[in-house]
Formats: sequence, C-alpha cells, structure tokens
Amino acid sequence: MNRFDTHEVFNQAPPFGDVDLFRCDPALVESVEREGGGWARADLERLGALLGSADVLDLGRLANEFPPRLVNFDRTGHRVDEIEFHPAWHELMRLLIENGAHSLPWEAPRPGAQVARAAAYLLFGQVENGSQCPVTMTYASVPALRQHPGIAAHWLPKILARHYDPRSLPVEQKRGALVGMGMTEKQGGTDVRANTTRATPMNHAVAEQRFGAEWRDAWSLVGHKWFFSTPQSDAHLVLAQADEGGSAGEAARGLSCFFVPRYLPDGSRNAIRVQRLKNKVGNKSNASSEVEFCDAVGWMIGKEGRGIPTILEMGSHTRLDCVLGSAGIMRAALCHALHHARARNAFGRRLAEQPLMQNVLADLALESEAATAFALRLARCFDVGPDGAADPREAALGRILTPAGKYWLCKRGPAFGAEAMEVMGGNGYVEDGPLARLYREFPVNSIWEGSGNVMCLDVLRAAAKGPEPRDALAAELALASGRDARFDAYCARLLDGLGTLAAGEFGARRLAEHIVVAVQAGLLLRHAPAFVADAFVASRIAVDVGGAFGRLPEGVDSAAILARALIE
Repeated sequence: MNRFDTHEVFNQAPPFGDVDLFRCDPALVESVEREGGGWARADLERLGALLGSADVLDLGRLANEFPPRLVNFDRTGHRVDEIEFHPAWHELMRLLIENGAHSLPWEAPRPGAQVARAAAYLLFGQVENGSQCPVTMTYASVPALRQHPGIAAHWLPKILARHYDPRSLPVEQKRGALVGMGMTEKQGGTDVRANTTRATPMNHAVAEQRFGAEWRDAWSLVGHKWFFSTPQSDAHLVLAQADEGGSAGEAARGLSCFFVPRYLPDGSRNAIRVQRLKNKVGNKSNASSEVEFCDAVGWMIGKEGRGIPTILEMGSHTRLDCVLGSAGIMRAALCHALHHARARNAFGRRLAEQPLMQNVLADLALESEAATAFALRLARCFDVGPDGAADPREAALGRILTPAGKYWLCKRGPAFGAEAMEVMGGNGYVEDGPLARLYREFPVNSIWEGSGNVMCLDVLRAAAKGPEPRDALAAELALASGRDARFDAYCARLLDGLGTLAAGEFGARRLAEHIVVAVQAGLLLRHAPAFVADAFVASRIAVDVGGAFGRLPEGVDSAAILARALIE
C-alpha cells in the first residue's frame, strides 16, 4: 500500500448490472406463461437481457441527474415552449417505443397481448420510471381516440408506430407521435368537475377555411391546467366545460373531453403556453408542467358533457400502469437490496445469512412476488379478442381489481422502498446509488391518476353498480378454495362485507386492501411453491399486514424464498 493511502476499500458489493431481468425473476416468467403471454417469451428474454445491461441501467441515473429544461423563447424572441432533455432520456424513450410498450395490445389484439405488454412494462419499471409516463398516456389514449373516427384515422397510425420521433413538428411530418393528458386545475385537483377551463365552438366556416372541411367542428379553449403531463407530446386529451352555443345550440351540458394537438392542421403552433415545469419530489426525468390555453384549438372526443366517462376510458389503462410501475420499482429495489446483502459481510458472515436480515429480505421478496402475480393477472382482465371484445367476467373483475390494486400496491411502495434502502444502510441513503431515486418514485403512482381515497371510493362504486364484479371476484377466489382454511375464512368474510358494503366509505381502505391480499394469496396458493404461499398466508392472511417488513413468523423457509427471489 502506498504510504499516503489511508485505507483499502473492500467488503463492498459490486454494482448490480449485466443481469437478465427476465430470466432472473421466476415469478415474472411463470406469471407470463399462465396468464396467456407465453408466446412473447423470446421477445421478453431478449428485452430482459438488454434492460439489465449495465449501460442501459445507467441511463436511468443520467436521465434523472440531468432533468428536462423549459425553453420558453428562441434566441430571436419567438414563443416556442420547447422542452430540452438529456440524451439518456431520448435513448430510454427510443427503447420503450421500439419495443411496443405503447402499442403492443393495439397492433394485433390477441389473447395475452396485454399480459405480454405488461411484462415488458414491468421490466422497464426496473430501469427508469419517468420515461414510462408519456408511454403510458400514449398507450392509454387509444380507446378514447377511437371514439372520434376522423382523429383516429389521422393520428393512430403515427401513435401506434414503433418510431420515437422527438422533433417538434406537425404530426404529418413525423414518423411517430405521443399523447398526454390535462385534467386537473388549481381550484379542483381531483375534483375535476370544478374545472373552469371553457371551450367555445368555433364558427364552422372560419374553421373550415383555416383547417379544412374534416376539421370544421373545432372548439376554442381558454383556461389553465395545474398538472399538464409531458408538454412535449404531440397532442393532449383535455377536460373543459363546453360553453353555450355547443354543437346542438344548447346551453353547456358539463365537462367534455377535447383533443388538443400541439400543432394545428394548418401547421401553426397551438396556443398552449407552458408556464413552468413542476419541481417534483421524484419522477425528475419526466417533464410535468403548468399551462394556460389562450384560445387553444381542440376537437371534442365523445359526447358533450360526458368528458369524465370519456377520459376514464384512458384512466383505467393508466391505472393499470400505476400497478405495473409499482411492481416494477418493487422488483428493482428488492434486486438491489438482495444483491447487496449477498455480497456484504457483517459480524462474521454475509448479511443475507443473518436470521433477522433474512426475515426482512424474505418479507420483501414475498411482497414483490405477490405484486408481480397480481399485476399480470390484472393485465389479463384488459385483454380483448381479435374482434376487440372483452370477456364480460374478466372485464367485471377488472372494474374492481383495478382501483383496489392501484390503492394497495402503490400504497405499499414507499414502505417497501424505505426498507430496501435500510438494507443497504448509508450506501442506500445517498444519491450515488439507485435506492434514493427508487424511493422517490414510489409515491407518484399512488398520487397520480386518483389518490388512495379516490381509488377506494371507486371500489365501492364498482361493487354497488351490480352483482357482476362481486361474482367475478368470488369466482376468482374460489379457484384457490380448499387449499388453506385460513384463506377460505378470510375470503368468506371479504365477500360477505363486499356483498353488503358493510364497510361503508369509512372502512373502504381496509376493504380494498383485503380484496388485493385475497387475490394475491389465491394466486400464490395455486401457482407458487408451497414455501412462498404458506409464508404469504401466515403473514398476510392469518394476521393483519403489519406496518413494517421483517415480521414473518417462525417456521418460514426464508432461505428458499430468497433463493427464488433473484437468480444470479
């Protein structure tokens, strides 16, 4: 050792990288097969190896260390409202788009298409999460845009194209397009019915002269959005109050949904003024903004006054991605923590061999596997056949599992991230490693697209609309009946409460939690090794879920759980 070297660096885990993110995850591999996406396995194996490479994983770090920058004016003083991104962001977006994370289920609907896309999205969630936001909204916009045949014919070929084209140009000049959304305003937030942005119909003759006959039904929007996601997108779906003088010459009939492109059909920029970018807790790589509409031009999607149901067609798919995103971040946090614990020595042996640490890690592994199983089962609820029709029972199950899963899995995320960070100690708490970034990413999935309380109220609404969701849930849980008496009793209490809605609004969070935990337990009892299913039932069904991880009871096979959790 050189006389000026004060110490030797040793007992450090090597960086986590050059790992096949798909093959190292038996829970994901098995979920893809059983939920109908096995035909995509070769593509997922290729994608898992690509995304697990050290170079690609490092793109997540770079995209967050160098966040986007708003440029309101060009050098000559023209208003441009452009967003500048680091090259790492563009590379991540290219990987997402070229692998169909925005388009796969819509390109050629077939059984398992949503499942295959969900698995790919979960893999991307282990790399970087801000870039998933524009991809999610583009993916979710397709069912809503199909309600307007003219817009669908003109825009969907570019939206579904597997070309990432970040250039700021009219859509006719681009190879691919992205779509965002603008719903919330200062005074309302989640209560979008309080929106004050107004949309007034343009004179048909004026609009036709300017844009052409196919675009004559244009509207002019004046107002603002407090959260306007990905302002660099080529178009947004926006909620606004349809003003007097609507298409039927009647008074306004409430909130409506409008397609607002960044460039208009005549090639001019739309009057969308980006005021500033949000300084968010996490999701730093992604541009979220505040905007004003200064006679911006848009076209109505769906029926006048039915804006919320129209945009909720988009919202159900974005909520699915919140579940998938949280499952992906959980998986990433688990991998980094377990990789560290397997390499780090403390008190004479590996961290991963310490009994109490094994309890913590095994508990995290159970949570991650259950989240993955639930997320891909939920994705199957969104599958449609070649004719575009969904299975009625699957759709009914999805109506109750989507808000329940969005509540519970996203709510578990921050505690999961904090525990994984603690496994790594001080090395986890500093920005040099990935755990701090992952920890900051967790809350956005719980807040975005409806906070926890909103999701739980949606569970109650879904159950109150008819017997179909409850019947579909009962049928799903019955598939695992008879395997564990504790599970059977838990499900009986759950279905009784759901049937009578005895929990009411005050107890809606516990109800949503119990729905998800029951479905997770059923999936694990049917499909996971006994040592996984037994440990999950003992720690989540036999007793209430605790406030911290590392509370597994005696007798759990932690070593087997951890061996399955990450194959290195």
